[in-house]
Amino acid sequence: MNKYLNSTVRDMPPSGIRRFFDLVSTMKDVVSLGVGEPDFVTPWTVRESGIFSLEQGQTMYTSNAGLLELRQELARYLKKQNGVEYNPNGEILVTVGASEAVDLVMRALLNPGDEVLIPDPSYISYAPCTALSGGVVKYVPTREQEDFRLRVQDLERSYSPKSKLLVLAYPNNPTGAIMTREDLLPIAKFVKEKDLIVLADEIYSDLTYAGTHTAFASLPGMRERTLHVSGFSKAYAMTGWRLGYVAGNADLIHGMTKIHQYTILCASITAQYAAIEALTAAGSAKRDMVATYDQRRRLIVQGFRDMGLSCFEPLGAFYAFPNISATGLSSEEFCEKLLEEEKVAVVPGSVFGPSGEGHIRCSYAYSTDQISAALERIGRFVKRRI
Repeated sequence: MNKYLNSTVRDMPPSGIRRFFDLVSTMKDVVSLGVGEPDFVTPWTVRESGIFSLEQGQTMYTSNAGLLELRQELARYLKKQNGVEYNPNGEILVTVGASEAVDLVMRALLNPGDEVLIPDPSYISYAPCTALSGGVVKYVPTREQEDFRLRVQDLERSYSPKSKLLVLAYPNNPTGAIMTREDLLPIAKFVKEKDLIVLADEIYSDLTYAGTHTAFASLPGMRERTLHVSGFSKAYAMTGWRLGYVAGNADLIHGMTKIHQYTILCASITAQYAAIEALTAAGSAKRDMVATYDQRRRLIVQGFRDMGLSCFEPLGAFYAFPNISATGLSSEEFCEKLLEEEKVAVVPGSVFGPSGEGHIRCSYAYSTDQISAALERIGRFVKRRI
């Protein structure tokens, strides 16, 4: 029946992350550092708010854009955190996770043949969403020796007159890299000169361990050119609630809302009530989780360095991206053999783009005991090869 499939869908490979975890599900005693999911449960007050909304009979559709009360809280949060003002009536759309927001941006903006500039390595969904929207992926390499930060000279080399959209995802998955205000200002100048729109996926913005996160929309002239995407999954440990949002120019949000209303209608009302509680009352729980991630971050980076692997220090998100070139194995080979020999699951860097080759992604959104056990096994594996 494959002949009936859309050719883009038919030819698209499955997620490189999920392929490894399908293997893991068939094995015993595997230590996993693979999935980017907090090991914390959603804070109790947030869960209680969702439960209470159900007890009150709040089980109906909401506005396509989401509960007005939630959009108002998001507007307050974005002004306080990012210094950017958005009108909750027309400039904020609540989505089913940040993933839906990314998809909506692509589908609302791209015409067939439009190019999307994607820093490489980056989250695996950007390229498939581009292809499914009829766009063309143009990878922009980033490098370990430059702290995986996006540079204008590389944008210049990848840019063409067909380029329409730039994806900025910092703090970055999989590298943990961040971009400071000084790093972003020349990018903003380039965006204006080339008349680009920016998809700023800043879902890890609260997980920044050095300095203060700079929202791209807060830079001079960038508010109208930026679609700010985020969500509740990472910082509030709400992955299963599937709630995100996008904020930006009203005309662009209106276009995305049209797609959203015909395909999704609205996000879960239960999740939306829980999100209101997260924004208004879960700040302390969020800070505690971030402090724990910071401790784990230091543990995992030092662990890789102690075993002889170069490991860039991630200053955001909850991923380490060690360089495994010294073993002589490709990223895929390293992960396959590590899983087979030591029963540790990590993700090949190559699934995040060509520049990810020679690295592996290891999440430290796991307990200290689990990270320590994984490091011990990986250390044995590496010792046999370098």
